[in-house]
Amino acid sequence: MTARILIVEDEAPQAEMLAYNLEKQGYEVAVATSGEDGLALARAGVFDAVVLDWMLPEISGVDVCRQLRGEPTTRALPILMLTARGEEEDRVRGLETGADDYLVKPYSLRELIARLNALLRRANPDAGRDVLSFADIEMDMVRHKVHRGTDPIHLGPKEFKLLKVLLERPGRVFSRENLLDRVWGSDVYVENRTVDVHIRRLRKALNIGGRADLLRTVRGEGYAVDQD
Repeated sequence: MTARILIVEDEAPQAEMLAYNLEKQGYEVAVATSGEDGLALARAGVFDAVVLDWMLPEISGVDVCRQLRGEPTTRALPILMLTARGEEEDRVRGLETGADDYLVKPYSLRELIARLNALLRRANPDAGRDVLSFADIEMDMVRHKVHRGTDPIHLGPKEFKLLKVLLERPGRVFSRENLLDRVWGSDVYVENRTVDVHIRRLRKALNIGGRADLLRTVRGEGYAVDQD
């Protein structure tokens, strides 16, 4: 699955340059030119990482980072912060706010891409693997089979895709809108409650034999595969 990157940068030439070069690397890219727009996009869609400028109008990058870290659907989102502030105190502040990495302007595009790739690998080590697993759930992507312990789990196409999205990022809460976008596609209109229907089917299939429920419902937010 192609990684989706959100760039939050108010300087248009800088944002365009970043978007162009990340798209050349094969990423899907969305651009926000303010902190407010960045927060709205991050909340509405599923992104694999954020490239976030510190110096933004009205809401700073530090405040954007703090808000993203405070919400279930974006809490684990990798954030690479860009800034002209190179002092140690500023770097520490950015990292303590929740940024995963920090790059001082002017920076090398090669280094930015390398750091972004490293963040993505750490956040999603199972990406591209043939087998996804969590607890006693095992999903074989090549053979298109799912097992819970030694028991085979029979899933429909949508339930299979839902489980794949959830298993790729255990613990991450996906909103209904996120799951619709990932499983049904952004160009298809499907009501949000459709997700609930398929989650119920997935939960019933996975809980075969009275096994522990690993699908967590976060009221008002969405769903995650997790263990309490």
